[in-house]
Amino acid sequence: MLNAHITGWGMAVPERVMTNDDLSEFIETNDAWIRERTGIRERRVARETDFTSTLAVDASMRALKKANVRPTDLDLIICSTSTPEYLFPATACLIQDQLGATKAGAFDLLAACSGFIYALNMGAQAIRSGSVKTVLVIGSETLSRFVNWKDRNTCILFGDGAGAFILQADERPGGVLSAVMHSDGSGGDLLKLPSGGSRRPISETTYQDGEHYIQMDGREVFRFATRVMASATQEALTAAGLTVQDVRWIVPHQANVRIIEAAARGLKLPMDRFIVNLDRYGNTSTASIPIAMVEAAEAGKIQPGDKVVMVGFGAGLTWGALAAEWTGPLPSKGAARPERYRQLGRIRSWARRLIRFIEGLIYRREL
Repeated sequence: MLNAHITGWGMAVPERVMTNDDLSEFIETNDAWIRERTGIRERRVARETDFTSTLAVDASMRALKKANVRPTDLDLIICSTSTPEYLFPATACLIQDQLGATKAGAFDLLAACSGFIYALNMGAQAIRSGSVKTVLVIGSETLSRFVNWKDRNTCILFGDGAGAFILQADERPGGVLSAVMHSDGSGGDLLKLPSGGSRRPISETTYQDGEHYIQMDGREVFRFATRVMASATQEALTAAGLTVQDVRWIVPHQANVRIIEAAARGLKLPMDRFIVNLDRYGNTSTASIPIAMVEAAEAGKIQPGDKVVMVGFGAGLTWGALAAEWTGPLPSKGAARPERYRQLGRIRSWARRLIRFIEGLIYRREL
């Protein structure tokens, strides 16, 4: 039986840091108020040259290098994002082009902050089916572009960044052990971005009403999150045949430290069993879990053989959890050097555009 192993990981965040003190310069708030309610002290904010795809590509390159995998070895790219660059084409296709992943299918997955868990499960299931061998799973966001910087209830929460995992097929035990996914659309109005879709296309009216910004009922989202985090974790453990005592780390969606503390109480675990870094990045939605895991892995906290549970919740409403046994890079020969393929990818992309242009000229003459 083929198992889906996590063999590479990488993250990328914008250089610009916005602290709570920075926020207090243009909205009515202060560092103590934000920390007490959220646990956040700073977040990263995209520059004009940072996009969902560029952050994703940087994180993906690091993951490919860690796994010693070439972009041309990728069979599938799944980009989980709530902030795609366009409705179409898919941001995953932009990433595929920039990486030079010439053999990969690519699509976006939208499940808000639960998206990375959904995407990781989809990638693992594709491997188990035998249809693919190597999958790149990404969570990438530029939420700062959808935040109303005059609304202190939302702008203090969100940040930008990307995280990526490489999943590879192997018969040895381990890798992704189980996953659970849930949704409840009756709560869709609790956390939303009202305009920009087919129901309410952006117009002068929607713009003036601020419907192009994130809107959230913070109190109801908090109640929902504290209810589902512990239960989803238990579901994933039961599905994997594990108990809480078997797990080394719980990696929660980094939304609010009080939600994580509530999950810890529900699981009867100390906070030192949870990986938490939201104080430095805020809520990066689909990117929060992989960013937290990458930092922990690079710091040596997560070791091969460790059992971990990732658990998240988000707009939709959606929630889910995934249990995995950490593997690390599989044995391989030679150095993959994925950066070379990225350089060649730029040339290939330009060449293909040129060919399409020439073909267009020829086709017009034939008409």
